[in-house]
Amino acid sequence: MKKLLRLILISAICFIPTTQAKAADDIAEDLFETKFKDEIVLNTNSNISSSKTTDVGVESFENEKIAIEIEENSENKVEPVRKKLFNFDPNDDDDNDDILDNTELDFKIFELFDQDKDEDGRIDEDTLFGKVLHSKIRRTDVPSYLFKDDLTFKFERGPVSRIQTYGGYRGSLNSWWMKDNYTTEYDNLTTQFGMYGQFRNPNYKFKLAVNPIPTSGTNYLDRFISDAYIVNTQIPNHQIVAGYSRVQTGVEGGTSTYILPFVARSQIARNFGSARSLAVKVIGNYQYIDYNFSVGSAGRYVTSGMPGAEFNSWVNLKPLGNKSKKYGKITIGGGFNGGHNRIDYSILSGYVGYHHKKLWSNFEVAIADGYNGSRGISANKACGYAATVGWKFNPHLQLIGRIDQFDPNRDVSNNLQREYTVGLNWFIRGQALKVILNYVFCNNQSRPDSHKIILATQIMI
Repeated sequence: MKKLLRLILISAICFIPTTQAKAADDIAEDLFETKFKDEIVLNTNSNISSSKTTDVGVESFENEKIAIEIEENSENKVEPVRKKLFNFDPNDDDDNDDILDNTELDFKIFELFDQDKDEDGRIDEDTLFGKVLHSKIRRTDVPSYLFKDDLTFKFERGPVSRIQTYGGYRGSLNSWWMKDNYTTEYDNLTTQFGMYGQFRNPNYKFKLAVNPIPTSGTNYLDRFISDAYIVNTQIPNHQIVAGYSRVQTGVEGGTSTYILPFVARSQIARNFGSARSLAVKVIGNYQYIDYNFSVGSAGRYVTSGMPGAEFNSWVNLKPLGNKSKKYGKITIGGGFNGGHNRIDYSILSGYVGYHHKKLWSNFEVAIADGYNGSRGISANKACGYAATVGWKFNPHLQLIGRIDQFDPNRDVSNNLQREYTVGLNWFIRGQALKVILNYVFCNNQSRPDSHKIILATQIMI
């Protein structure tokens, strides 16, 4: 009886058809055999006769691997378009990886050059050079970037909502001579990559920048980080900055490299200032007054730790306020920088500036009882000043001059160092692309006089 029931069950499974379901293999077979518009089918069956034709009129070719793309033409007819997966045609340039000698290579390069040439001879605005050529950058009082829009990215998710990446380069060719001695050298002043960003909360922003090119005579990690800080703008007219950033020791000593009027900073700026530290800053900006107060480390690098504390302050008065566009902008400022890093140091600085239309001028003075600038720590009692005047003929061309004096040690006589500089700034695209030409006469009481001609370029993308 059990054998009989088992036989009936097996027969039912094998011979009774169902109309509501198909086996998986049958469904797959239907999918492979049914042709759809814009479908690409790979035929690898080498045993099909060359005369056999499918339902949509696509021939199969014996012993050949072919991809078939079905396209609909303008008359709504379906026609086959054959594309070979592997091309062994030696006359096809895409696969003709030949070896050319130098002469043939030159002709080939110009042949390709002619093929890519625009018919109208104009440079497209969407090319990199076209974007530079058609750029409308004119401002020179702030850093600007050639490809700001292309290198700005927005994010729908995550803690960061937007970042702008950038690269900056500033280098100079220096010709220097003193009596019978003459030398020429190239100086990589700045090579930097970085980003500005904004967090999901718009009141929080950040900057991160690095200097990948090593500086001779310094620890690579010390110079590698250029800026790394977070900014809070929640309080109106204020910025609270926390992290590694530039110290505001004097005006030029705390100014960005990318908007300097000359290739080199003044002597008081490069000795007393042009430095960075880990600190917390409060920066205020109003119509008649600006101020900058900070407390932090006296170390000058991220790797310096906390060798001592430092306090820095700067205040600017703007007496003309909202009348500056009519009468010019007058700025009267002063500040203090002091701290301890192996020695106690303190610097007092003063500044007067006047800008009106094409005229640009300022005077800055500083006196120090020890200092801690970018060139290192010194216990000397030093002082100096710099007076600058410039005239902008048009948005692209500026003539500028400076008298600069520095006394490295007030306790020593006959050691004054004076520099007289005449410069020409060509702002091709604001500060984003410019050429600088400086002539410097160095008149030193303690060593022979010298002359310098400096040709510098700056590009920011």
